[in-house]
Amino acid sequence: MSQVYADRRARLRARCAASGPAAALVSRPANVRYLTGACPPGAVLLLGAGTGASTGTGTGTGTGTATGTDAETDVLLCPRTPTGDPVEGRADEALCLTVLPPSAADPAVTAAELARKAGTDTLAVEERHLSVTRYRAIGAAAPQLRLADLGTAVEQERLVKDEEEITCLRIAAEITDQALGELLESILVGRTERHLALELERRLVDHGADGPAFPTSVATGPHSGRGRHRPSDRRVEEGDFLSVCLGANYRGYRCEIGRTFVIGTTPADWQIELYDLVFAAQRAAREALTPGAAYSDVDRAARQVLDAAGYGDGLAPSLGHGVGLEIEEDPQLSPSAMGKLDACVPVTVEPGVHLPGRGGVRIDDTLVVRQEADGGPELLTITTKELLAL
Repeated sequence: MSQVYADRRARLRARCAASGPAAALVSRPANVRYLTGACPPGAVLLLGAGTGASTGTGTGTGTGTATGTDAETDVLLCPRTPTGDPVEGRADEALCLTVLPPSAADPAVTAAELARKAGTDTLAVEERHLSVTRYRAIGAAAPQLRLADLGTAVEQERLVKDEEEITCLRIAAEITDQALGELLESILVGRTERHLALELERRLVDHGADGPAFPTSVATGPHSGRGRHRPSDRRVEEGDFLSVCLGANYRGYRCEIGRTFVIGTTPADWQIELYDLVFAAQRAAREALTPGAAYSDVDRAARQVLDAAGYGDGLAPSLGHGVGLEIEEDPQLSPSAMGKLDACVPVTVEPGVHLPGRGGVRIDDTLVVRQEADGGPELLTITTKELLAL
């Protein structure tokens, strides 16, 4: 895997060189992990301006001049853990690692000093992910450096996933389907939303997840159909709609699934009608997931179905979003989103309608955009979308 991370860093260095800065400081945790294979708490990555320190774990910052080779010019800096244990989980063993002593400055500030010592005149930083205080500290530590904005360069690299990343997402989806499937086989009436959410998260871990991808949502009765509803102490009752939204985090990669069921009885006519409508909207959006499709067109495919039935105002501002090392990343599938889909981009499609005082329906899947010749969009979350009475 070391070569995978080295290649990612090489692409980012080339992107930086094309726009001017010779070095970059990556501080957003998901971006650090993408480029190195791990992100110890507080870690930052100095790209293209290391000081020739030897590969391994140390307590200093090293001296010397960058030579242009990856192992000498890219440095992962992180604070020493409270126990003093070596950093664990660093997939790229070829990357220079500097573990800073407790007395050291903020790793980002230390990285800026390293860049200055290496003779760098411009350092690109992730401005929108730095606090004002941290940005000023970096500038004060190395006033000779001109700070430029790295922008979304790493996020753009992360958009299209390689097959190893998609495999992790596929396993995360399998774990999520297993956890949800087991819950559906248990007795639900009388249990609280909070209890069910905690049980789902326990089952995710039991099946191999590192943890939940995001706080699990369980919504019953009048709460159902709300996006990201925080579970309450309301108990499940017969005739309720039950909406659940959960996902597993597997090796850092996160997926999402949302389903709606009816509890203990045959669905009422209004429940069937609303469910069929949301299902049709979701299907229209899934069918629009083709390479080259505009983000806004995918959103429009679902929104038109709900608009025609008079429920357009009930759809969230965004139909879905990308997933990967974060549960919500680019692209955004919304009316104002700019850009077009590429193959091998995983996204969620999650329309929903909530009727105040009655409840509602949400249906949410994680899919990977694929070429039509490859079978079209790959559905990762496969729990049935039939309106079941549990």
